[in-house]
Amino acid sequence: MSNQQLPRTLDGITLEALLTQLVAHYGWEKMGAMVDIKCFTIDPSIKSSLKFLRKTPWARNKVEELYLNMPA
Repeated sequence: MSNQQLPRTLDGITLEALLTQLVAHYGWEKMGAMVDIKCFTIDPSIKSSLKFLRKTPWARNKVEELYLNMPA
């Protein structure tokens, strides 16, 4: 059997957990450069980002895509 990692999925992960993992891996500054939204660049917080991402489908899609492509 190969040691290849399974691809990430969004199954069973909450938006908050996804965002927390992204922040831990990239940090707010790098995330803001990768996905140019104000909630990542101006006074970022999990709470403000969740509020924005829950009501903005295009931004949520970009963040989910960033998560799916994040190295393990």
